[in-house]
Order: sequence, then C-alpha cells, then structure tokens
Amino acid sequence: MTEKALRLGTRRSKLAMAQSGQVADAVSQVTGRPVELVEITTYGDVSREHLAQIGGTGVFVAALREALLRGEVDFAVHSLKDLPTAQHEGLVVAAIPEREDPRDVVVARDARKLTDLPRGARIGTGAPRRMAQLNAYARTHGMEIETVPIRGNVDTRIGYVRSGELDAVVLAAAGLNRVGRIDEVTDFLSVDTVLPAPGQGALAIECTADNADLIAALAELDDPFTRAAVRAERSLLAALEAGCSAPVGALADLLADGQTVKEMRLRGVVGTTDGSTLVQLSTTGPVPETHEAAMALGRELATEMLAQGAAGLMGERAH
Repeated sequence: MTEKALRLGTRRSKLAMAQSGQVADAVSQVTGRPVELVEITTYGDVSREHLAQIGGTGVFVAALREALLRGEVDFAVHSLKDLPTAQHEGLVVAAIPEREDPRDVVVARDARKLTDLPRGARIGTGAPRRMAQLNAYARTHGMEIETVPIRGNVDTRIGYVRSGELDAVVLAAAGLNRVGRIDEVTDFLSVDTVLPAPGQGALAIECTADNADLIAALAELDDPFTRAAVRAERSLLAALEAGCSAPVGALADLLADGQTVKEMRLRGVVGTTDGSTLVQLSTTGPVPETHEAAMALGRELATEMLAQGAAGLMGERAH
C-alpha cells in the first residue's frame, strides 16, 4: 500500500504554483511520499488595492496558515519576503531551501538597460522599496524617471511594457527564473543600485509545530547559509518595525576567502519613495552560527540606521 499523499497548500498564481511544484518534487524525494498541490485563494490574490494600502505583510499568507492550522493541508510554501517577521503560534518554518538569485531585474522596451531608458521613462513597480532606490539612483545619475505603482502577476506587469503603457517594469529575478521567463530580462540590477526586499529569492516551507516527523523530513531541504542570511535580513526589518510594504531593502551575503567562508555582510537601506532621502548602511561580522547571532546582526544594523534617521522615513507609505 502506498503512503497517503502529503497535501501542499499553495497560492493559485502561476509563480506560486511553479515554486510549489518544485518544492513538491523535492519533498517527494526526501519523504518517498507523493505530494499533491492544494490551491488556496488568499486576500492578496483577490484584492485589487495596491499592496501598500492593504498592509502588505501577510496578505498572501493568512489563508495558507489558516488551512494549515485547520488541518486541510500538511505544509505550505511561501515566498519568504511575504512572510510577517513575527513567529506564528503553532506553526514552524521547517525549511528554507537554498536561495535563488536575490536581485531585482528590469524588463524594458527595446531591450534597454536602466541607464539607457529615455528621459522621463515610466517605470512600473508595486514596491515602495524599489521606488525609493530607483528614484535615488536617478537623482544621483542625472536621470529623469517616473515610478508608477502597479500590481498583478508577471504576465500583467510585463504586459504593461509590451503594450507601450510603461517603458519598463522592475521584478524579482527569482520569480522570473521560477516561471521560466528569465530570458525576457533586459537588465539585472546590481544590489549596489537596488537592494532587494528582505528574504527576496528565498522560500519558506511551513508546517504545524506538532508534526515532528514532517518537520524532520522537511529539514533535509534546509540551507543553513540561506537561513542565517534571511534571518539577519528579517531581524533588521523587524527592528525597524516595518511591514513588507515599507521601503526597506536588505541583503546578507557571505564573504569568502578562496573556498573558506569568513564573514557575513548585512546591508540595509530605507528611504522616502521619492528617493530624496536614503539611509544606507552595512555591517560585517562572523557568519552567525545560531538563531540569536543572526538576529543580533540585524538588530545591530537597525540600531545604527535608526540613529541616522531611518525612523522618520518609515512612516511614509506610498499612497
């Protein structure tokens, strides 16, 4: 007799289905059990409001978590950047697999790069974080751009460029990779130009805290370096008391000497959406060996950023 299939709760979007399908295959390999996808519609999927208005944090996550707690699914896959920073009672993130490319990318008309866009170019993005950094970059490089708030799936967003409504859109490289559309990218943005969202490119596999066997099986998919990096990034976000619709960028990366990983560098940025004010700092320390050490790295950088005036920038929300 074959074992009962594990039920994986996923959002219905093409991207969510693609990344959940990849996780399902991996989980099936480590458990030897079939995995079936259970599609769940979340508030963030049906609301037509801008993410900054509906609160950003958790709008794609709550329905999946409710299904987990009700026992309708065994585990769920989230884009880590959508996950609220506070731990959810009764649930545990059992695995954070190795991260995809964390960078943001441009899809522009006429295969243009960011620096080749025409004067007054209209660039679409749903993220105040991207707006703040793109506008700041434009200011310091003598470019004239207009950032336009958009939402919708990958098809919708790229469609604005194809129809000529926008000159370019900015998306996450990881998402385009997962849906097999990375070849449409016209420019990969260096993290020195635009720092990604905390946790961007990483997935979180969550299940109930009392399912010890499943937690142990899922743990085989965990990547300790990715977990330490995103923990530091999310700790920074939490210490700045910002939701995921706030204009905060963060990236922790590993600094290696040859083959030996020596240190972790954490960079953070917060700014006004018009790009007129940006607080951007970084800190470097030993690679965190524990949950607490990773959290401390994020808190330490947040404290420095707050001392430089980051708190005053957090209050501004994109309207």
